[in-house]
Amino acid sequence: MSLAHWAQLILLGMLWGGSFFFARVAVQEIPPLVLVLFRVFIAALALQLYLAARRISLMPAIRRAPTFLLLATMNNIIPFSLMFLGQTELGAGLASVINATTPFWTILVAAVLTADERISAPKLAGVILGIAGTAVMIGPGLLAGLGGPAWAKLALLGTALSYAFAFIVARRLKSVPPAVTATGQLTASSLLMIPIVLFVHGPNGLFSASPTAWASVFGLALLATALAYILYFRLVAEAGATNTSLVTLIVPVSALLLGSLFLGERLELFEFAGMALIGLGLITIDGRLLRRMTA
Repeated sequence: MSLAHWAQLILLGMLWGGSFFFARVAVQEIPPLVLVLFRVFIAALALQLYLAARRISLMPAIRRAPTFLLLATMNNIIPFSLMFLGQTELGAGLASVINATTPFWTILVAAVLTADERISAPKLAGVILGIAGTAVMIGPGLLAGLGGPAWAKLALLGTALSYAFAFIVARRLKSVPPAVTATGQLTASSLLMIPIVLFVHGPNGLFSASPTAWASVFGLALLATALAYILYFRLVAEAGATNTSLVTLIVPVSALLLGSLFLGERLELFEFAGMALIGLGLITIDGRLLRRMTA
């Protein structure tokens, strides 16, 4: 990746790190499925206005409606629902660390489903380190009841797996402008989530949250979703699915700092150890630092 790609990746990591912070605040008052709807609907509306102001047509997305519905399911509805469900019990920091396993699952899925992203020796070593880090991070907590309930951690692991498949679906849309892809995905997600939320919760009490929770909803929708997905799809198109998934190395740092500063969150020592292994695995996959050290 170029320096410009790395700069965009760091910004994306900061925005998505903020998403765990915003979600942790909002989910205390807003049910997970309702929060998913608010996140995607507000973000979709903002991007629709952006496209209208720029006079950009949404027709490329409309022509590929089935692909966008699949992408919306794999990249928004399933992972957001599992993420918010898990964050009813887990802090922003731990949730983001579990989400950092996304690149490892992406590499495995890409190796099976694509012809041009095969597993190399560095990628295999990185995957092994990442899986080991996940085991270290989750295993002791399961045995000792530390760091939150097992089902919440497994929900966040399901989030990472769903994102891995979403990266592969997103590859089909390289020819679509990033802003159109982001808008089409979030619009499709909104259309799918409205009947789901009305069926599960009904229309009553959907807007009864406090101003603090609503501020978090808008931060989640406008910064961590609308703006972030424009960057995300641009990186997938220009740098590839595997390189873009490295953003999850940056996300935990941002989420941990926000959680520590504003929510008083702390991780267990074994969770830091697992995070270190995950970080080492991501560095191994990227390969640049190791090549410079051995040059």
